[in-house]
Amino acid sequence: MTSLPIIGAGASSSDTPRATKANIGVFTNPGHDLWIADAAPTLENVQKGEGLNEGQVTVAIRSTGICGSDVHFWKHGCIGPMIVCGDHVLGHESAGEIIAAHPSVTSLKVGDRVAIEPQVICNACEPCLTGRYNGCEKVDFLSTPPVPGLLRRYVNHPATWCHKIGDMSYENGALLEPLSVSLAGLQRAKLRLGDPVLVCGAGPIGLITMLCAKAAGACPLVISDIDEGRLKFAKEVCPQVITHKVERLSAEDSAKAIVASFGGIEPSLVLECTGVESSIAAAIWAVKFGGKVFIIGVGKNEIQIPFMRASVREVDLQFQYRYSNTWPRAIRLVENGVIDLSKLVTHRFQLEDALKAFETASDPKTGAIKVQIQSLE
Repeated sequence: MTSLPIIGAGASSSDTPRATKANIGVFTNPGHDLWIADAAPTLENVQKGEGLNEGQVTVAIRSTGICGSDVHFWKHGCIGPMIVCGDHVLGHESAGEIIAAHPSVTSLKVGDRVAIEPQVICNACEPCLTGRYNGCEKVDFLSTPPVPGLLRRYVNHPATWCHKIGDMSYENGALLEPLSVSLAGLQRAKLRLGDPVLVCGAGPIGLITMLCAKAAGACPLVISDIDEGRLKFAKEVCPQVITHKVERLSAEDSAKAIVASFGGIEPSLVLECTGVESSIAAAIWAVKFGGKVFIIGVGKNEIQIPFMRASVREVDLQFQYRYSNTWPRAIRLVENGVIDLSKLVTHRFQLEDALKAFETASDPKTGAIKVQIQSLE
């Protein structure tokens, strides 16, 4: 560890933001408790600039979105093989301000506004060396147990994974993480201009995927969900989209209803954002011969699919795990107004009220789309 002044590369003491509040974080555990407590690094460490390793910066987190995975770790204690085994800090959708930098850091300075890409890779395994670092075999992904997350007031993080956002709002900066999920999906799904596209699920990822598909030239574009309120929200965000209310039908009948919402056209691409077995099955039944069902959503360890339908129709099934090399692209899209994320945050809470924020995010009756937790000096 290195002890150094709070002043980062290229900053002077007169323009150095000061850390004045204790560092706290939002924790859960295997007992499904949720609480706020002291977190690392301590305020004293931050004020003295202690504890920064080579290449690291200290970020004062300003906005953090609550992801469905955060709620899942709290409520269920695991997502597949990722299991909460002890006291664990949540959160991985964050943006903030640089308040200290190790002397080795030259790419960032105190006062820079950044969005945090919440992963640290090994740079040695095949996925890392071939540019698909989301498959890194030794990745530390923040908020995935046992790696602590970003729902803290201050965080030390490698400068490499802190992306400058200029004068972009911290709120939008935090939304770059779910935007990266959608961009990774569209890039691998190879959506083409004029493709009829179905987006399954009108949660935050589905809505952002819808906006990306619209920007990429999908038409007609349909979004489906079981919640009429979310479909209404989707229409407000993207007036051109066709909304489809999912009913409790067989997969085959549900597919017929989906095709009807397209005006009789079978979608060539389905962007499945729920991970729900029945939704995936309906997507396979609905997509055209030679079409693709691209699964972005996260679901159970094992599910059943209509195998023979996929086989005789030559349906391509593809899956996604996080993202890689998407953040610069995401920043450009938001900065240039191609993707407008401004309506997605429906509820805002201060860090001290994080428990209420999680209750709001986990209760469908609140109508919450994206809940963000803010921390201001």
